[in-house]
Amino acid sequence: MKTALITGGTKGIGKAVALEFLKQGYEVVLNYHSDERSALATQDEFNMLGYCPVLLRADVSDELQVRQMFKEFFGIYEKLDVLVNNAGISLVRVIQDTAACDWDKIFNVNVKGVFLCSKAVVDRMIGNGGGSIINVSSIWGEVGASCEVAYSASKGAVIAFTKALSKELAPSKVRVNCVSPGVIDTEMNSHLTGDEMQGLIEQIPAGRIGYPEDVAKACLYLAEADYVTGEVLSVGGGFGK
Repeated sequence: MKTALITGGTKGIGKAVALEFLKQGYEVVLNYHSDERSALATQDEFNMLGYCPVLLRADVSDELQVRQMFKEFFGIYEKLDVLVNNAGISLVRVIQDTAACDWDKIFNVNVKGVFLCSKAVVDRMIGNGGGSIINVSSIWGEVGASCEVAYSASKGAVIAFTKALSKELAPSKVRVNCVSPGVIDTEMNSHLTGDEMQGLIEQIPAGRIGYPEDVAKACLYLAEADYVTGEVLSVGGGFGK
């Protein structure tokens, strides 16, 4: 029996990743932070499909909460095969209007959260003979986005984190990879107007926006690909290339 924990696993990309892993027979734990109603609704939805994911609440930017979450996880399961660091927040704002507290909040969730969750599991993964850490970045972490400097910088940091940690952990058979979604149909992009979305679609060689399921399939591949580590797998239909 393989296990997976997905941070931010009850909405959008995280929810699709969770379902993909459940379909493949994984025992799945869904992390969420504040939206308990949505988390319970997702759990109920999966229950109706015949799956029984576990919900664990934690703010991934809070070290004590992260430690407690994994203490609870390892109280249920002996090992963790796959960690998907998906939890993230965005900010659309020109730099002149970006306060230092905005910057800190973005980096605390998008970067510090990846660090804390990864740190919490590596010893266990090493002790169990290996594992897979998958970090969710963004195409903006590769090419940058106007009016999203803080978000783009945080996602670029996730890419650098992935490449460095993959080298550190490869000898211990813990693989660290990254998915880099392009324009995906999620709540995070709901601020875009119809014209703005159409303008982005016109820049995508594949001719459509992506769906959370597209990213989920990439995550499953990285979870199972035993000889792949340190990679950034773009999931964007050729956007930004």
